[in-house]
Amino acid sequence: MPPAVAPRTLSTAEDRRESVLEAAVPIFAERGLLATPTTEVAKAAGISHAYLFRLFPTKLDLAVAVVTRCHDRICEAFSEAAAEARRTGEDPRRAMGEAYFELIADRDVLLCQMHSFAAAAALPEIREASRRGFARLFALVEREAPGTSEEELGSFFATGMLKNVVTALGAADVEERWARVLAAHPAHEDSC
Repeated sequence: MPPAVAPRTLSTAEDRRESVLEAAVPIFAERGLLATPTTEVAKAAGISHAYLFRLFPTKLDLAVAVVTRCHDRICEAFSEAAAEARRTGEDPRRAMGEAYFELIADRDVLLCQMHSFAAAAALPEIREASRRGFARLFALVEREAPGTSEEELGSFFATGMLKNVVTALGAADVEERWARVLAAHPAHEDSC
């Protein structure tokens, strides 16, 4: 009697889309939204170039999905941090800010964000995906930290943007006054 053969499991298109996005994020982070060759993404995802375009009809569709994925990661991190803060009696806003600083230590998320900001100036689709992402984040912070004033909300996001730049520039490793001041900006203490 021949040995039993395990049934073959086929991936659904949605599963494949997820694996493509996981493979695409580090490549887009390194190369940028405009300079990333889709052949590299297909190779990293272990699929054919033709199949990549069946999953994402255009490179722009893939880039928008990558931008959305990065915003999803931030929303997930904020939601988890706020839930844990509520559970332990801590300030959810502070917890979300700390979660963000941990998240952008992942250079892929940070660089994808930075590339999306640059590409937003030229590509309306990227601009809209980034706007939707920011709107979701804003609503999440406002919901999870009730009573936060508009000024505090603005400061929260401004601090995050400053931390993006400081982290991308590696300013914490620079022994110059400008880097020291910006890397140690006290807004982190007050607004996050």
